[in-house]
Amino acid sequence: MRVAEMDWRMIEDWVRNDDRAVLPLGSTEQHAGLSLLTDAILAERVAVEAAEPLGIPVFPAIPFGLAPYFQAYPGSITLRVATLCSVVSDVLDSLKRSGFRRIVIVNGHGGNQPAAALAQEWMMDNPDCRVRFHDWWRAPRTFAQVQATDRVASHGSWMENFPWTRLPTTPADEAKEMVDTDRLKTLPPFEARTLLEDGNFGGRTQRGDNELMAIWNIAVEETRAMLETW
Repeated sequence: MRVAEMDWRMIEDWVRNDDRAVLPLGSTEQHAGLSLLTDAILAERVAVEAAEPLGIPVFPAIPFGLAPYFQAYPGSITLRVATLCSVVSDVLDSLKRSGFRRIVIVNGHGGNQPAAALAQEWMMDNPDCRVRFHDWWRAPRTFAQVQATDRVASHGSWMENFPWTRLPTTPADEAKEMVDTDRLKTLPPFEARTLLEDGNFGGRTQRGDNELMAIWNIAVEETRAMLETW
């Protein structure tokens, strides 16, 4: 259940009987022809749909993450590693004070991995709590479905082109060769933009929505199963 649809009394009632909560973690960054908020939109939506039948509170997605390599693209925002870890740590502290002890971070951006290490460190200082860091798009069953659909899937490509991340200006289906991602990791922002051009790392820009929904349904089920069995 979205926290936006709850008041503080509802949270107080919830934690009397259950200590689970979900925190989506996203990013605001270029996604070629898709929304700048693609990572945050997808992380929050998969969290909400997974948690809804269970009644577990889902907090708003943290919309900013680590995206220094995209800083030559207008609208892309990055935090520093220390800042992201401080923000996530402060949020976890607040959730603990509210009574939550089992927290799932549903992550939508690969660059946010330092927050996973932070979660481990936070549990060292809070041994009565548990945090799980869940990269929803590369969980085993979900990633297997992506690969079964099209092995060439990347940042800004078809695999992130859902009806809720697509814009009226999103290009029709096109194909792009994969960039050299090893080289990309060595480049400063303006050179990275020159290499990437539109921002898509490679692959088709769009596939059928029926194929995307097959992936999405598995992602929701896989996330829900994790919440149920914890």
